[in-house]
Amino acid sequence: MPVVRMKPRRRFRLSPRKLRFTEFKIPHAWLVLLGYLYVPLLILGVLAWGTVAVAQTPTPVPSPVPAPVAPEIDVTVIKESITTITGQAAAVKVAVDTVWVLLCAFLVIFMNAGFAMVEAGFCRQKNAVNILSKNLIVFGISTISFWIFGFAFMFGNGSDFIGLNGFFLAGADNSPATGDAYQGVFSALNWTGVPLSVKFLFQVAFAGTAATIVSGSVAERIKFIDFLLFSFILVGLIYSVGGHWVWGGGFLSGLGFWDFAGSTVVHSVGGWAALMGAAFLGPRLGKYTENGVNAIPGHNLGFATLGCLILWLGWFGFNPGSTMAADPAAIGHIALTTNLAASAGAIAATVTAWILFGKPDLSMIINGILAGLVGITAGCAFVTQVSAIIIGLIAGVIVVFSVSFFDKIKIDDPVGAVSVHLVCGVWGTLAVGLFAAGPGDLYAEDAGPTAGLLLGGGIEQLWAQFLGVIIVGGWVVVVSSVVWLILKAIFGLRVSPEEELKGLDIGEHAMEAYAGFLKEDV
Repeated sequence: MPVVRMKPRRRFRLSPRKLRFTEFKIPHAWLVLLGYLYVPLLILGVLAWGTVAVAQTPTPVPSPVPAPVAPEIDVTVIKESITTITGQAAAVKVAVDTVWVLLCAFLVIFMNAGFAMVEAGFCRQKNAVNILSKNLIVFGISTISFWIFGFAFMFGNGSDFIGLNGFFLAGADNSPATGDAYQGVFSALNWTGVPLSVKFLFQVAFAGTAATIVSGSVAERIKFIDFLLFSFILVGLIYSVGGHWVWGGGFLSGLGFWDFAGSTVVHSVGGWAALMGAAFLGPRLGKYTENGVNAIPGHNLGFATLGCLILWLGWFGFNPGSTMAADPAAIGHIALTTNLAASAGAIAATVTAWILFGKPDLSMIINGILAGLVGITAGCAFVTQVSAIIIGLIAGVIVVFSVSFFDKIKIDDPVGAVSVHLVCGVWGTLAVGLFAAGPGDLYAEDAGPTAGLLLGGGIEQLWAQFLGVIIVGGWVVVVSSVVWLILKAIFGLRVSPEEELKGLDIGEHAMEAYAGFLKEDV
């Protein structure tokens, strides 16, 4: 058998010199990508490690939570908070009421412009300056007179007949406190929560209205000085004492007499004084002749119409403002009844004059509006809307017949002030006894009259209204007659016939309202 000879295996020896590794190069793009991914991958790794570690940590057993303890209530703090909130609400109410009453006072004061325009328009041009002067200065006189003693006589604490405290608007007073909280000398006004100064400003606007009424009836023949002095006494004494009986806690209010905004207290008082003044003065020259009544037309019915519109607007301060508080329901109702009565009066006077005279008379339309306003003033807060229209309609009819009546008895009233303010003021006061709705939806118990005769009530309220008309009327007639007679004895009431014919503008004031214009011959 042949022997196979194997070559001896050569021992392998690694020789560094002969072995070479092939050079491995990483592309640059890969390195960039690795750089971008390195940090996010590192963050993910750390988060994964932490999650695993937390998952392996045993959850600790919660310790028992103590029951919540109710906080201790501090009653004193709550009471103080309620007191603070109540005080802030009361302060806001006083502010709102004050703004409302002031706004209404401004409207009533602006009525002086309306009276001036109506009277000047209804009179002749040669007396225009005199009419305007009287209506302008009368409010200044009224303010001073009422400030000195009128407000005290009317609203100051005293007797059932007259107030005896608060002259010069002085004395204790903590207004706007009301009711039992009020401590002062004007307790009759403790029902309204406004400052004393606001109370005075509103009331003096009413006082000035009473004096302005007189101006129209004595126009075109009275001496300027007599009118000024009479106005001072009327506001300071006659008006204020009569007003105390009704609005100042006097005896008429105790008898159940009600006059919400002044059909008697303001308008009838001014009307009675105007009637006596016209009677003592006598008619204008040429007014009444053997042939009857000689019409003396006014020189500018445009003035008169504008004045009527101003008065109509001002009455929304006169009547709604008498709430002396921002009571939305009462203000809305009073404003509506006031407007309804004025509108009804205008229509009634127009129709009545049309039937009697054959033509619709603008002067009667004006007086019909004013008659409706005066007629509703006493009961504007106490009657329904339908009753307000009825009151206005009757006032519009009455004023037309009243103007003719006074002409027949030769009481010369150039503007019809007596018919509007006196006659319709009496009617409006009596209308409360006929049409008052009674306590209920419109007003609360003791805040107004009992139901009127025509609305299911008895005759008691009508009787109380009648007594008030007679008593206040008697007071004004007597005292104003005495004052007129005293002035007549000292100064003489009437200008001379020559001055009256020439015109009071020249005789009393030495100026003309229409210088350079064609003058009237009458």
